[in-house]
Amino acid sequence: MKYKYLVSILLSVMATSVVAQGKTAADTAQRYPDKPVRLIITVPPGGASDFVARSMSETFAKELATPVLVENKAGANGTIASAYVARAPADGYTLLQAGISTHGIGPYFYDKLTYEPFKDLIPIGAIAEFPIILAVNAQLPVHSVQDLIDLAQKKQLSFASAGTGSAPHLSGELFKIATDINMVHVPYKGSAPAVVDVASGQVDMMFDGIPALLPHIKSGKLRPIAAVSLKRNSTLPDLPTFTELGYPTMVASVWYGLMAPAGTSSFIVDYVNHALNKTLAAPELQKKLEDGGAIVIPGTPAEFGDFMQKDYARWGEVIKKSGISTTN
Repeated sequence: MKYKYLVSILLSVMATSVVAQGKTAADTAQRYPDKPVRLIITVPPGGASDFVARSMSETFAKELATPVLVENKAGANGTIASAYVARAPADGYTLLQAGISTHGIGPYFYDKLTYEPFKDLIPIGAIAEFPIILAVNAQLPVHSVQDLIDLAQKKQLSFASAGTGSAPHLSGELFKIATDINMVHVPYKGSAPAVVDVASGQVDMMFDGIPALLPHIKSGKLRPIAAVSLKRNSTLPDLPTFTELGYPTMVASVWYGLMAPAGTSSFIVDYVNHALNKTLAAPELQKKLEDGGAIVIPGTPAEFGDFMQKDYARWGEVIKKSGISTTN
């Protein structure tokens, strides 16, 4: 009897402890947020990802009711930043601005990741996408896609990218497949240094989102050739799309969204998603993003998760067809 009595007491204490822990976790989640939120981005300052994060941070902070600190953790196509957030406490105070490099293309190029992209990070919501465009150095004697193809058949041309396995890189590979030409790929650590070298003539051309290329297009150092999208972009309305020119497979975009460490409570995920969608609905922010070439894509965590999985599968097929080595 004494033994059974002690066991009963022990079980009662354990049950009370579990309930208390559950209440504490729930209380902590429902007090969210009570300190600044860190938004980790995967590239150096400059480029589309940095533009998106810093454009939305002030409005996002207002909707979250707490400061938002944007931090750049660049390198390895976003895997450094992704690993950092995946290891962070699942309390909603460290978020990742994920993108096509981290969850569309990048995972194919890193077979020794210290985290599982789709297991250790969970979706909160999409932010925006940028149709990719092709721009060449203004000194290159090229004014159309056909001009470029003709020149590539006469001499070796090069194209820069934000890194091996990035969306700009794979857009270049798509172009090579679609036109049956060969070009040398020159990878960089981010869009910003790549654009500088294309603008200076060190590299012939580059595929990238409009924000990274637009300042140099306006300065006359780069010449836009075509958009890798289904529709023309309002920022460059006279720029034809590859699909218009007879290349239906040439469709790609650089997209961004928010993710959190796995285990983050559904209360926090929903809270942040609601704040994010309200942020994206702000007219001033919409105009700023659209003027920079973006298309705002609000939605639910489930919709963003489904979008990522489909994009990941699509790029897997492209990588297979291109024969790119993914050993890393």
